[in-house]
Amino acid sequence: MDPIDMAVRVLSRDGLVVYPTETVYGLGADALSEDAVMRVYEAKNRPVGKPVSVAVSDMEMLSAVAVVDEAARAFIERFLPGPVTVILPAKSCLPAVLTGGTGLVGIRWPDHALALAIIARLDAPITATSANISGDVPPTRPEEVSVPHDYLVDGGELPGTPSTVVDLPARRILREGAEYEAVKAFLETLG
Repeated sequence: MDPIDMAVRVLSRDGLVVYPTETVYGLGADALSEDAVMRVYEAKNRPVGKPVSVAVSDMEMLSAVAVVDEAARAFIERFLPGPVTVILPAKSCLPAVLTGGTGLVGIRWPDHALALAIIARLDAPITATSANISGDVPPTRPEEVSVPHDYLVDGGELPGTPSTVVDLPARRILREGAEYEAVKAFLETLG
């Protein structure tokens, strides 16, 4: 069985998959399953109430889980797929635990063929949090992955620069990372 099919099989049974992105290794679970999402929190020792982002494979999937207005669409067309996490109002199909009670969800649309193939074949968003215990350094190589998981898709060594996180409704950058200067300049045009 190829690694993508294996990853999808694990994800479809509420399992945890470590997968490569254009930044670091992510810890993926079916983002539409509350049980699977809770396993992510447990694996990372992450406090419930701290939101977890989701990864999508196309605009249709993104629009199914988040509210996309005109400014969001312009931002997405400019930066995604790519190493940017955009925070948008969440739709009710997502488990509330993902939003940490904020009503907002971070969206990643990774620019990595393996990540996109897994998400597209599952035909559902997956969690997009780094594959490390909360507070530890995000892994850039498979041997650095420190969280419990059911399957790992090896993508070799990854660049390691985390995504820039943008709260689009507030027009604020929450974390500087890849594409930071371009994101900052774009936000200024939105006012």
